[in-house]
Amino acid sequence: MNAPNDLREHNKEVVRHFLDVFSTGNVNAIIECLDDECTWWVSGNVPGISGSYSKHEMGQLLGGIVNVYKREALPITPNGWTAEGKRVAVEAESCAELNNGKVFRNTYHFLFEVDGNHITGIKEYSDTLHMYQTFIAE
Repeated sequence: MNAPNDLREHNKEVVRHFLDVFSTGNVNAIIECLDDECTWWVSGNVPGISGSYSKHEMGQLLGGIVNVYKREALPITPNGWTAEGKRVAVEAESCAELNNGKVFRNTYHFLFEVDGNHITGIKEYSDTLHMYQTFIAE
């Protein structure tokens, strides 16, 4: 393999590790995968969920939300990958039962930026109406 392919494969492995860790619900381990300057942006206008978050803010958000899942985790399953330079795009899906009996099943497009062994940026696109109906609406 040449150097650009090595970088793409390394960056995909960093993201794959992150998604595996994310799927455990271990917030401290999730946050350890992120660079100190990482920004995580979530699409849409869902109050308390959409918007831009620092590493610390995302840790707080995740720490509050894992308790709503019956298994205290939201497994993310990647279905497709594209990597170029420091950017890794991932199509993925999730499914988890909530303590309130609802089921959260969503599809995503993530754009990750990777530097070394840490993620420096995340853009998360998903079905925000489903997110609102599952987590916010009565």
